[in-house]
Amino acid sequence: MPRRTATLLTSALLLITMFCVGALLNVPYAEMSPGPTVNTLGAHDGDPVLNVKDEPGRADKPKKYRNSGHLNMTTVSVTGSEYRMTLVGALSGWLRHDSLVVPYETLYPDDKSAKEVDRENAEEFSASQESAKAAALKELHLPVSTHVLVGSVEKGAPAHNRLHAGDVITAVDGTPVGKAESVGKLVTEHKPGEKVTFTVIPAAEAKAAQKQGKKPSAKDARKVTVGTEKASDDGRAVVGIQPAVGHTFPFEIDIKLADIGGPSAGLMFALGIVDKLTPTNLTGGKFVAGTGTIDDDGKVGEIGGIQMKTVGARKQGAQYFLTPAGNCATAAQDKPDGLTLVKTSSIDDALSSLKKIRSGKTDELTQCKAH
Repeated sequence: MPRRTATLLTSALLLITMFCVGALLNVPYAEMSPGPTVNTLGAHDGDPVLNVKDEPGRADKPKKYRNSGHLNMTTVSVTGSEYRMTLVGALSGWLRHDSLVVPYETLYPDDKSAKEVDRENAEEFSASQESAKAAALKELHLPVSTHVLVGSVEKGAPAHNRLHAGDVITAVDGTPVGKAESVGKLVTEHKPGEKVTFTVIPAAEAKAAQKQGKKPSAKDARKVTVGTEKASDDGRAVVGIQPAVGHTFPFEIDIKLADIGGPSAGLMFALGIVDKLTPTNLTGGKFVAGTGTIDDDGKVGEIGGIQMKTVGARKQGAQYFLTPAGNCATAAQDKPDGLTLVKTSSIDDALSSLKKIRSGKTDELTQCKAH
């Protein structure tokens, strides 16, 4: 066999071997890609994404309006926890524009199971809906009140089967509580093994009152005594609950969107609610997408996977993308053609930008810039 032919054959066999090894060799990475975008003004799987409900017999029924255009929330798809990326898959992902390869532990931390990650995402999504409602109604100068409740109960903890998710906590050891963090402070004043007395309004009664736009009533309160145990990390006294903030709204707002997790849809939910409750067509018929967490006061926070969200939004036809200020520089580094990235720090910023978009004053928009 001629030397040149032998060399080419050896090289070809070496390349094939390397490819086979790369196709089988697992690497500690996962992949993010553009996920679905959903119009908060429209329907999803046949149901309205946002539904402002009229309760029978109420005098303060909300005025609702139908407006056109898009206010799309955006998502990121990720590889599942059981998926193990190969070297070839990682190299392919790094080369593609619509993919982002990240360390596996970024999505699935070593100290949490896949179920724990999914549960946290679901809890964050639920909390973001409540904050979106609060921010939107405050923007419209409608009454919103807050209270402290049991967000979750750890299985097997002293509070298990004593307190329940949704119970409203009005006092701890007779001391009224108005903030979620106050609960933990009062519990840790005890030594492990001591008992704590919670004054709570059961979840069923609290939910029934809120459905009517009323604050949970003190007449429904009862006292529950719970033991404490030692926390594994620092030895403080704990009962095994996670306090949270609940709200009472003047009417019920139902958000229906399954299989979505995390807090990043908050801004777009809030804007969708404002649009539903005002005669002004916020988008002017334009296709606006966006992302961002939101708190009760309308402050917008940054999120993960911003570049995948802008790609997904543009593929669906978005012209403008409301971008959290903290994500602006990253998003602008690889901006899809034809998409205007609008810097957004609050719901007020977003509403001001939407006014410029629908009135054609887009040259006045504060756009994201890469540093």
